[in-house]
Amino acid sequence: MELHDNTQKPHIVCVPFPAQGHVNPFMQLSKLLHYNGFHITFVNTEFNHRRLVKSLGQDYVKGLPDFQFETIPDGLLHSDIDATQDVPILCDATKKHCYEPFKELVKKLNSSDEVPSVSYIIADGTMGFAGKVAREFGIPDLQLWTASACGFVGYLQFHELVRRGFLPFKDENFSTDGTLDTSLDWISGMKDIRLKDLPSFIRVTNLDDIMFNFLGSEAQNCLKSSSIIINTFQELDSEVLQVLMSKNPNIYPIGPLHLLGKHFPNKSFKSNGSSFWKNDPKCMQWLDQWEPSSVIYVNYGSITVMTKDHLNEFAWGLANSNLPFLWILRPDLVKNEESIGLAQEFLDEVKDRGYITSWCIQEQVLAHPSIGVFLTHCGWNSTIEGISEGVPMIGWPFFAEQQTNCRYITKTWGIGVDINEDVKREQVTKLVKDMVKGERGKKIREKCLEWKKKAIEASDIGGSSYNNFYRLINEALHYHAAYNSSSDSQV
Repeated sequence: MELHDNTQKPHIVCVPFPAQGHVNPFMQLSKLLHYNGFHITFVNTEFNHRRLVKSLGQDYVKGLPDFQFETIPDGLLHSDIDATQDVPILCDATKKHCYEPFKELVKKLNSSDEVPSVSYIIADGTMGFAGKVAREFGIPDLQLWTASACGFVGYLQFHELVRRGFLPFKDENFSTDGTLDTSLDWISGMKDIRLKDLPSFIRVTNLDDIMFNFLGSEAQNCLKSSSIIINTFQELDSEVLQVLMSKNPNIYPIGPLHLLGKHFPNKSFKSNGSSFWKNDPKCMQWLDQWEPSSVIYVNYGSITVMTKDHLNEFAWGLANSNLPFLWILRPDLVKNEESIGLAQEFLDEVKDRGYITSWCIQEQVLAHPSIGVFLTHCGWNSTIEGISEGVPMIGWPFFAEQQTNCRYITKTWGIGVDINEDVKREQVTKLVKDMVKGERGKKIREKCLEWKKKAIEASDIGGSSYNNFYRLINEALHYHAAYNSSSDSQV
């Protein structure tokens, strides 16, 4: 059934946390809901809206009659930098300053004759102010947890770690004296987990730390919401999902979202419809020249930063492998540096087998047959996209739940290896060669292909995520017009 009168469609307001890794899955979910008959209002911060205009053009952010963009201020000083804002400061600002502007936006939408009254608010699991506004207006609210399910369970342990006396650490020696290797055998649904594998915000000597408090409390608040959507699939995360569902039965694992989206092609949107950086399409042509499973793909995501020394160790580790590589180097990747400035000697060494650019459409790159291994920061979008394409991973987690994801990549799912935090070029060279050409890489690739098959099956018609998506529409959003469970006519 298609509803032609936009003012009669159920209206969902989507509120992602203002960072690229959160906006991407929100955009994917929004497109799925839009295709299935919902009017969408997508709320970015003013800062990120300007970046979208710069990346995709003014025409894109004009939206459609039934898919519109709105903005709210983030409470920070005006800036035109083309980089992610400081995350702890941003978290603090959204918590303190976004409630009133968002309340005014909802009030404006509800009084408009151009759009339907707001039916639902879907907020990021870390944007608690949106749920507060929803409750004040009597609007049902749902949460989209954009990070991993295992990370979610990790954040839920913060209070328990304090109760059991693990936190706060008495001094900074915890990072070097072996304390972080302590095994935690009491966390339900998580096996072989050490302190170092829990989200990095536990690494505090003061419980007043912004990120420790923010994520610990937001995760608990998210768990109490009426319904929670997670970008994973049942088969991948069965144990942690079981733990979460024992605390909140209304959880909908509907990932991988980008695979699910292939059943709902929407020609009105660009495939890169949420990227804050301009994509380089030429890298795909460059990949075409290489043999299957021969290229190293290196991307540390949208937030990770590193020292100049670590950058050089990665660079020469790649150069010394003599393997082809595609390296995504954001302009803001190196701490406290205005430019990355790779040595000319390195650029000369790799000019025939290295492609270095600032941004790409990662889903397309990982799907390219030439990709042999993915050197990643283990952010959840990167992890689930790597799983979906069957690409072995080398994990170098930076912060947040990336450490948890890396542990699951290496131990639980068996689809990758990790690299030392204080990275050295010799280890980079050895690991990439092992993963592309060695027996270890061959065995891991076989495991990756098994998970790829399961991801495709979960998101395919009749699969667990496909069915959970329509269960979400019918149960949580109470909209029965879009789907007949005995028919696949919608796709």
